[in-house]
Amino acid sequence: MMTVNEVSKLTGVSIRTLQYYDKIGLLHPAEYTEAGYRLYDDAALETLQQILLFRELEFPLKDIKKIVGSPDFDRSKALEQQIELLTLKKEHLENLINLAKGLKLRGVRHLKFDAFDTRKIDEYAAQAKASWGTTPAYKEFEEKSKGRTREDDQNIAQGLMDIFAEFGAIRGAEAGTLKGAELDAVKSADPASAEAQALVKKLQDYITQHFYNCTNEILSGLGKMYAGGGDFTKNIDSYGGEGTAEFVHQAIEIYCK
Repeated sequence: MMTVNEVSKLTGVSIRTLQYYDKIGLLHPAEYTEAGYRLYDDAALETLQQILLFRELEFPLKDIKKIVGSPDFDRSKALEQQIELLTLKKEHLENLINLAKGLKLRGVRHLKFDAFDTRKIDEYAAQAKASWGTTPAYKEFEEKSKGRTREDDQNIAQGLMDIFAEFGAIRGAEAGTLKGAELDAVKSADPASAEAQALVKKLQDYITQHFYNCTNEILSGLGKMYAGGGDFTKNIDSYGGEGTAEFVHQAIEIYCK
């Protein structure tokens, strides 16, 4: 058994934080002494490890409490996610170090900002959170996906990408013939047009039908994710043409307002 002071020194978690975890039912000590002091055994320390792993994944404490207290909690899955997240953070830090070294050699006029991009980390953390099913939307998705075959999933995913392809077609049509000054013409495409707004409604209804109830709030969040870079943006742009993901995002923002 270890006292709360010993656990604090071992883990770097403050005594006050450990007391708070006990108070909210997140991490109870194995037992209390007659004087009321907290004592922790190996099982409690293992649970504390898992809590700290999820904190690194930026899970809210209320979600961590549900997950680690669930009979379906998979420690191996949590560890795999933690390893992946730490690997992404390591790459991010290495990029920052290389940037700093480059600035030292070339001077501050060497303007480069991609090393500050944390979108891959943010995207993975969001996917990890969703995989634990802590939101009503994810639970609804689980219900709707029961009994689906791989072919069903592929068809549904294709249907979603077809909608993005429609966005790309509308964007091109609104921009004109896309000859000569193609880039300038594309910039003139109007995400507020009736056609674009009708497609947003189609997208929202499709998500509600096949995944979960897509409220305007959820739709707005998805729009930001679509245009946020990473795999989402690349996949959408591959179907609708470069810039489609941002166009969808703009159209969604107008629709939700």
